[in-house]
Amino acid sequence: MTLRLLYGFHAVGARLRAAPQTVRELLLDAARHDARMRQLRERAEQAGVAVQAVAAARLDALVAERRHQGVVARVEALAQPTSLDGVLDAAGPQPLLLGLDGITDPHNLGAILRSADAAGVHAVFAPKDRAVGLTAAAAKVASGAADSVPYLMVTNMARALAGLRERGVRVIGAAGEAQCSVYQADLTGPCALVLGAEGSGLRRLVREGCDLLVRIPMLGSVESLNVSVAAGVCLFEAVRQRQAAAPGPG
Repeated sequence: MTLRLLYGFHAVGARLRAAPQTVRELLLDAARHDARMRQLRERAEQAGVAVQAVAAARLDALVAERRHQGVVARVEALAQPTSLDGVLDAAGPQPLLLGLDGITDPHNLGAILRSADAAGVHAVFAPKDRAVGLTAAAAKVASGAADSVPYLMVTNMARALAGLRERGVRVIGAAGEAQCSVYQADLTGPCALVLGAEGSGLRRLVREGCDLLVRIPMLGSVESLNVSVAAGVCLFEAVRQRQAAAPGPG
């Protein structure tokens, strides 16, 4: 079985809480003896995870981006849905999905996954040829959300959107020139929000595959938001609408 690296307190701690049996080895900076490190070590040992204290140089060699906080784990991949159809089959009557077109920065992806987890998104999907994969850097920024939110790579984004529409999912794309505000759109039913990279936006075929285009009102001098910020705005407008539409007690 192929193992991958997971690093940082949040990402590794979340995996130890959610699926400790998938953590094959935990490497900790031997020079750190603070309370946070002790707590992580104790949690791992209680779960039966093999723990090694190693030199920081070894951790630096494993992780090209050195902000590992002295914590690196070798983990198994978690079992997650492998297709959008599988996600929809398990999601219930009101799925909420997030599509990303042209997002290549792992830090943006990690921040988006964290927002997606908080908003109850059932899956995030992106095209194989225009997207960053689920790298260790993205997983660190996601702070555990990379394990809780399926991240699917689709062969063709336009075909994926067409398939969602065939299954009754409304596809809503974000575009700065759209006439409709995201606050005016109905986000309460089965819905897939689709965002493009800052600057380039959605590609033509992806844009044409949307049922509706919406914009985030911009009141200042900047023309666009970072895509991770835009994703948070759109997702939590969907959360607000869905909670408002939910039947009350009694």
